[in-house]
Amino acid sequence: MRNLFFALTAGWVAATGAAPAYAAPGPASKYAVADLAAGLRENAHAVVRQQEEILLVKSVGRTVETTRRAVTILDEAGSRWASELVYYSQLNSISYFRGAVYDATGRQLRQLRAQDIRDISLSDGFSLASDARGRVADLSQPTYPYTVEFEYEVVSDNPLFYSTWRPQPVEQLSVEQASFKVLMPAGLALRYQEARLPAGTAQAKHTQGSQEIYEWQVHDLAAREEEADAPPVAELTPAVFTAPAEFEVQGHAGRLSTWADLSRWTYELNAGRDELPPALKAGMVALVQGETDERARIRKVYQFLQANTRYISVQLGLGGWQTFPASSVAANGYGDCKALTNYCKALLGAAGIQAYAALVRAGSDEQDIRTDFPSSQFNHVVLCVPLTKAARPDTVWLECTSQTNPFGYMGGFTGNRHALLLLPEGGKLIPTPRYGAAENRRERLADVVLDANGNATATLRTLRTGLEYDAVSGVPGLELAEQKKYIGNRLALANFTLNKVSFRHSVPGAAVPGLTENLTLTLPGLAPPSGKRVFLAPNLLSRLPAPQATVGERQGELWLDHALTQMDTVHLHLPASLRPEQLPAPVQLSTRFGTYSSHLQTLPDGTIRYIRRLELPRTRFARTDYPAYLEFRRKISAADKAQIVLLKTDA
Repeated sequence: MRNLFFALTAGWVAATGAAPAYAAPGPASKYAVADLAAGLRENAHAVVRQQEEILLVKSVGRTVETTRRAVTILDEAGSRWASELVYYSQLNSISYFRGAVYDATGRQLRQLRAQDIRDISLSDGFSLASDARGRVADLSQPTYPYTVEFEYEVVSDNPLFYSTWRPQPVEQLSVEQASFKVLMPAGLALRYQEARLPAGTAQAKHTQGSQEIYEWQVHDLAAREEEADAPPVAELTPAVFTAPAEFEVQGHAGRLSTWADLSRWTYELNAGRDELPPALKAGMVALVQGETDERARIRKVYQFLQANTRYISVQLGLGGWQTFPASSVAANGYGDCKALTNYCKALLGAAGIQAYAALVRAGSDEQDIRTDFPSSQFNHVVLCVPLTKAARPDTVWLECTSQTNPFGYMGGFTGNRHALLLLPEGGKLIPTPRYGAAENRRERLADVVLDANGNATATLRTLRTGLEYDAVSGVPGLELAEQKKYIGNRLALANFTLNKVSFRHSVPGAAVPGLTENLTLTLPGLAPPSGKRVFLAPNLLSRLPAPQATVGERQGELWLDHALTQMDTVHLHLPASLRPEQLPAPVQLSTRFGTYSSHLQTLPDGTIRYIRRLELPRTRFARTDYPAYLEFRRKISAADKAQIVLLKTDA
């Protein structure tokens, strides 16, 4: 699947704001590093000295967001904070963008100049509002530590999105002081959800004139260390999510208290845009005529879509939410995610098949939405097609932007999460396809022929399905040299020559797609003799390293986010001059964290067969379970490195 990830720039701009006025340079000790508490420097690459974020809701149709942020950068690993990117688009404008940089004593070195700010395009080929651009400034210094300060203001005419406050968005960043303030006009309610606020932190609310003011503050947040197999830091640190109860985008008003509200508004915005030319309607009827299988009918229409359209991102302003008419896609042969989904929906309708558009948060690195807080958290549109004639309830999901995506496959891009059906009466959240250990398989069969000098040749046949398929799905389309480069970089072998490469896709119609990779290798010096013996680890390519132990008390939960099944069979063909002296003992592990087994046997013809199986779930455990999980992984790592001892019989 092509990489189609994007950010909802029009909305997520709202998460960054700016202060209403630029402060004049202060005294020499304004951000002196010597003033930092020792605890804030521990495990930190950077320290937020002061951060003030303000969301001013002026009306149902306009917001103003301001931010003033000062960050002391302690070392090179914290240098990402030396630059700032501010988004804008047709619905979002930047009022001002200012900054300054200070040395370790707090003395101002210089202010940000207009010529220091670059204007760049941020269109990523996927966004609901991809006319996005950005202004970026970099105040990096050659000597550490130093402090940067940025201030900016963004005015938005897309108040479907309010700010999300994350004062500590990454690991190894501490926070001296941060605040978030929301100013609401009379009669307009603020919806908000708090998460993981420090003990004693409470939302303060008061009235000032006709405004309701909400405010949150945190201070002295120690830096979090990166921990193996932990949830994303965004799920571990303080946050406040906000959303409107009412909004208006370019004259289109809506409510947002329930998922049905958002579904209804989006549906109505796009209603009546699915009319097709009469000839095309007739063509769809003819395309599926005589086909009695419902899934096969859907497949034919989807294949027509893939063969006759291409994806292009052309949304501007309200076009970030409102689709092009289906007739436009029919005439031009291209469209964005909304337009192609709407077009496919219309094609299926002409073929007598009911389908529904669905909003989803897409991206291989994206997590599921917060299902308990109705708000605009989506960045993509897919098509949901219920099978009305199936023996049991079932659904086909279609990614309409890709010309190569396997039929019905969502993969890591939109699978394992929730989507919002768009219905005239208001839709609901439903799960997209789940890909667990049974679907995410990697099965490898290796034949290794060893000679008396320890050199070897090998043939490898590897089948990858489900999310394991995602990582290699595009490799067959590369030039041979690029294929070999990609595969060679992924083979965990010290010395080898890749001689032959070929691929075979699984048969169309499989529940999950698969790709079989066939390799022929030369392995010089794979197992050089050591006196009378030869030592060889039969697990050539599937060694699972043990994660590092946590220093001190672990902070985060144990989060296994990628379920998988690995099955390896290795046939080791020995020369007549070598025979096994010692084989590793079988290993069998069965725990809450997964299962593992490995064993070896000598076959009648002298071949040694090694079989390994690993299955890991997608689940969470309490942080107190980490030592037991670490022990499980250590045992796997030891078993994976176990060696066969071969004895030279002609010595």
